[in-house]
Amino acid sequence: MLSRISQAIYYRSKSSPHSPNAAANYRGSGISAARFGPFAGRNFRIFYAGYASSLLGSAMSPIAINFALLDRGVSLAGLGVVLSAGVVPQVLFMISGGVLADRLGRRPVMLVTDVGRAAVMATTAGLLLAASPPVWVFVVLAALRGTGDAFFTPALGGLRAEIVAPERLSDSNALLGVADSAARVIGPALAGTLIAAISSAAVVAVDAATYAVSVMTLVLLRVPPASQPTATPWRDLANGWSQFRAHSWLWLTTAQWALLNLFTYAPYLVLGPALAREYLGGARVWGIVIGVQAAGSVLTGLFLIGRRPARPLVVSALGMLAVPLPCLMLAMQWPAVAVGGAACAAGGGITLFGTFWSTAIQRRIPADMLSRITSLTTTGSFALGSFGLALVGPAAEALGATRVLAFAAAWGLASGIAACCLPPIWAVRGQDSDPAKAHEARSGC
Repeated sequence: MLSRISQAIYYRSKSSPHSPNAAANYRGSGISAARFGPFAGRNFRIFYAGYASSLLGSAMSPIAINFALLDRGVSLAGLGVVLSAGVVPQVLFMISGGVLADRLGRRPVMLVTDVGRAAVMATTAGLLLAASPPVWVFVVLAALRGTGDAFFTPALGGLRAEIVAPERLSDSNALLGVADSAARVIGPALAGTLIAAISSAAVVAVDAATYAVSVMTLVLLRVPPASQPTATPWRDLANGWSQFRAHSWLWLTTAQWALLNLFTYAPYLVLGPALAREYLGGARVWGIVIGVQAAGSVLTGLFLIGRRPARPLVVSALGMLAVPLPCLMLAMQWPAVAVGGAACAAGGGITLFGTFWSTAIQRRIPADMLSRITSLTTTGSFALGSFGLALVGPAAEALGATRVLAFAAAWGLASGIAACCLPPIWAVRGQDSDPAKAHEARSGC
């Protein structure tokens, strides 16, 4: 098994930026594809600027809203309701969002949702600045923003494949992951500085402005219009579900992440801060741990640019093995340096998984179904985890935090090793990259 894993990590240069096919995709751009990868394409450059700006704003505004509500005397229970209001619509509407994006086109859906989210955040900023509305107003605003997220995310999953040359998909996924992770490092620190220097309302207004930037960049994209739908929305959903079920590697990895979020990542998010306060040194140390985790994601994303694994899903499965490491360190009450190192590895593992898994989906699923598949995989992966966040506290009270974290680590490691050994995971090869060959991947599963 070790020799097979070594083979899977061997990166081929078949799709090198120096190859004739890759060079052809960037001919006439005036930019070296070998040096700049996906940035050699106009669409990706424009989209990346807007998307990175939006991610930074989105990483800042939750902190500002939370502090603003607490400063107004809102209870922790009330704050929890506001936070839940932003999550529930994503679980309820994301699958519908995937169907809509595939029917109407990814860019139109993203434009509408970004305009809506900009209006929601501008309204929130205005209320924080000029009034003291009741909590239910913020619940409604959070639900509206969450609804926008539910429709934007599946559309994004499909648009990625429309704005990047096929041989650059894995590089673009890595770079988009870098933007996400960098925003999670920079955003909270920048938000804290602006809250102290100006106000929470100003931070939320910045988030609204970044959505406006995203709207402008989406307008500038050059993508073909969506084909006229020939079936009902229900038939579209049924076709998407059939495509999802047809690929064993797809629903197996989705199920793996659903249980990993439930049994491993939810305990880490809830109990990590509690144990940090108990023995690591408090909130400051925990903030550093979270920052180091995001830094691990950034560094891994940069390292993955230009990498082409022979068996991409095996490499992705290896990334899963790093996710439970922080739980293991916390359960054993190792020092902050060990917890930080494990968190860095976990951040890298999540990026490793996401980069090649997303690329496998983009290369093996027909382009007109990508948004539906994104909605199904995202909903399947995170729905159980959202319930897990509510169950971790009672479980820790009954069994003890260290026992819950020990189980979280054991589950994550055991399930990750099992995933690495599954035949459908090994059947997916890097060179089988044409969505038209979906039947080949299906027969190998």
